[in-house]
Amino acid sequence: MDSIGYAALTRQSGLLREMATVANNIANMSTGGYRRESLVFAEHVAALEPGEPSLSQGAAVARMTDTRQGPLTQTGAPFDLAIEGEGYFLVDTPQGRALTRAGSFTPDATGNVVTPDGHALLDAGGSPVFAPQGAAVAIGADGTVSADGIPIGQIGLWQPTDPRKMVRGAGTLFRTEDVQPAEGGRIFQGFLEGSNVDPVAEIARMIEVQRGYELGQRFLDREDERIRGVIQIAVKL
Repeated sequence: MDSIGYAALTRQSGLLREMATVANNIANMSTGGYRRESLVFAEHVAALEPGEPSLSQGAAVARMTDTRQGPLTQTGAPFDLAIEGEGYFLVDTPQGRALTRAGSFTPDATGNVVTPDGHALLDAGGSPVFAPQGAAVAIGADGTVSADGIPIGQIGLWQPTDPRKMVRGAGTLFRTEDVQPAEGGRIFQGFLEGSNVDPVAEIARMIEVQRGYELGQRFLDREDERIRGVIQIAVKL
């Protein structure tokens, strides 16, 4: 295969990855706390033989997470929590600590506040948040947890020390090496944050990517026909 074919295949590979990313966004447009993801394409230019034009090709080299605020929906449940502004909840998983904007929590049998998957919600000091059974629990905008009017802890809001090192994990989780307290965020008790995926924009992007892929495939088919024609003529000669 010549240079043109390799450049076209690289583009097709990136479009396939982007199609999978868009499809995943659409599948999670109703997932609470989900953050839209997109691909970043970069152009690579390589020098060829002396006197020959350079070879340029595009490739999907990185993923980008959209951190825009998702819509807040009131549920009234005492352990449904939503963040307005900056910050993430910090939860303890078997693979280590992770960040999330999904705020659907509930106390387990021991009183620790956990996610639906059983991951413990951590406070501002990095310890599990505890809710006494039978007590009326109130959570303030600064994360202060009160039981029957008595403060017993504070839910922490965190952010990655280096956002570029934040890696998407399973579901709505994000993993990073180091975290630091976030500033400017507020917690709303009895609310949940929805996905920040715009379904109309994602479907439009899916159509655009599909058309781009079909165009590239037609180009490859024609290039294949051209090469076959050249080989047939050369054989006859």
